[in-house]
Amino acid sequence: MPRPFAQSTAELVMQVTEAVQANGEADSTFVQNFCDLSATQADNALQLAADLGLLQLNDGKYTSANPLVSFVATPEESRKAALLRVVLESYEPFIVFRNRLTATNTADTAAQQTKAKLEIDAHREEIKDTLISLGTYTSALSSQGGGRYTAADHELNNQLRALAAAANDQAAAEAIIRQQIGARVDQLDRTEVIVPLANALLNATSLRTNDAVADGARAVESFLARLADRLTVNLAGANGINQKLDKFRPGNHLPKKVIEAAKYLGQVRNAADHGVDVDPEVGTVWEIQQSTGLQYVFVACSFITAALEREAGGNFII
Repeated sequence: MPRPFAQSTAELVMQVTEAVQANGEADSTFVQNFCDLSATQADNALQLAADLGLLQLNDGKYTSANPLVSFVATPEESRKAALLRVVLESYEPFIVFRNRLTATNTADTAAQQTKAKLEIDAHREEIKDTLISLGTYTSALSSQGGGRYTAADHELNNQLRALAAAANDQAAAEAIIRQQIGARVDQLDRTEVIVPLANALLNATSLRTNDAVADGARAVESFLARLADRLTVNLAGANGINQKLDKFRPGNHLPKKVIEAAKYLGQVRNAADHGVDVDPEVGTVWEIQQSTGLQYVFVACSFITAALEREAGGNFII
């Protein structure tokens, strides 16, 4: 009997990823049987999951390629969508497609331009259907009706919040932090940077916002100290995040926009330090919002990613 409703590409990707995660490793035949899929469905979904960086293939067996895969075993579609959204934000075909969609307001044209720009060996319609499925499932794209779609970047914070809710222990929190920082994360000192950021995330999700900011700020200061050593930046006399950031201006060790954006971290940290004492500037105590505590962690990760990229001579990202 045929299935009454066809599953979307995004749903199939999450389904096969869960199958691999459940078994530790799996070949296509196992995934077909586990998920009750055809060989074509399983193979296509597995290949896309690998392309997204969720899985990796070695000697005919798929295994997890991303620590976030451990969160996929959940009945909550919102959490699965959040996981996929975070991965999607670093998936080049989707980024190009979304940018071209914004520029052209036409999915067909955006798909054709994505195909040409990235030299993708697939039909335009296949590219369009796949990227729209991934985008709408994760709320990165919004349907406007009549086959029209628009970017919905404002939804990312909600997805990060849903993903953060999954961080109920140290290992889970570390997995999220590592995913957020990206490919250069192994350059960081785990004890000084990764662990405090994971603690900050756990505190943020438990509404301990001042503690979240304190842990996150400690991680950022430790990162800046190590970065200064590598770049021979003298931090003598620099107290706190903002003064340390200013030391990276001479010699253009960090771009001005990255430094100024990172000063958010210093200002929020200063406000949190007045969480029990009156700030003489405003004559009262600052209250750190729940959203600020959570955002602080992700902004810290974004800053660290941007700084590592510039240290390596890579792209200008912010």
